[in-house]
Amino acid sequence: MTRVALVTGGTRGIGAAISKALKLAGYNVAASYAGNDDAASKFKSETGIPVFKWDVASFEACGEGIRKVEVDLGPIEVLVNNAGITRDTAFHKMTLEQWSAVINTNLGSLFNMTRHVIEGMRARKFGRIVNISSINGQKGQFGQVNYSAAKAGDIGFTKALALENAKTGITVNAICPGYINTEMVQAVPKDVVEKSILPMIPVNRLGEPEEIARGVVFLASDDAGFVTGSTLTINGGQYLV
Repeated sequence: MTRVALVTGGTRGIGAAISKALKLAGYNVAASYAGNDDAASKFKSETGIPVFKWDVASFEACGEGIRKVEVDLGPIEVLVNNAGITRDTAFHKMTLEQWSAVINTNLGSLFNMTRHVIEGMRARKFGRIVNISSINGQKGQFGQVNYSAAKAGDIGFTKALALENAKTGITVNAICPGYINTEMVQAVPKDVVEKSILPMIPVNRLGEPEEIARGVVFLASDDAGFVTGSTLTINGGQYLV
């Protein structure tokens, strides 16, 4: 039976690349998204991957969304927690809303999503959970105290949950992308990319979303059954851990 994979934030950027790569690898993929209906509709028509709309910052919405996915496709055996937002500003100017929005979406969503699938994975003695963290959760970043805190929390979540489920056939791993060639980075002025970003990356280029997706496909596979609690760093050598 074809395994079901759910990718949050799965219709744009890195998430879209992950969704497409998992489908190509033979998974029955569902992609969730939060608000961009036009992008989701275009993604669905181009890929044939079903899309589901809900807010990953809401525990109740995640439960309802996951139930819809499982009714349509079957039990979720691979969960990719990819959804994330930014609300960048220096900490001394940061509002509670900016802090809470990022923490709830980028870290709280890991609980909101995973809690609804973990018991089924444990009962079936199989599961793959991949959490998309960030280089800035490893090293910190000016103007991103909220984002860096959440992404560092993703790594701690990954390690603890991996330990709890190591004997149940469930693996839990994280991926920390560096600067990836997505819409967000493409919006940065070209001279800023060339003068300020690329010099920090030893391979002298941006990463591609497909390079992150290939890491997810490996961690989701049976071949990765002995890999759990790990953090896969994909950043072109920018930050070595």
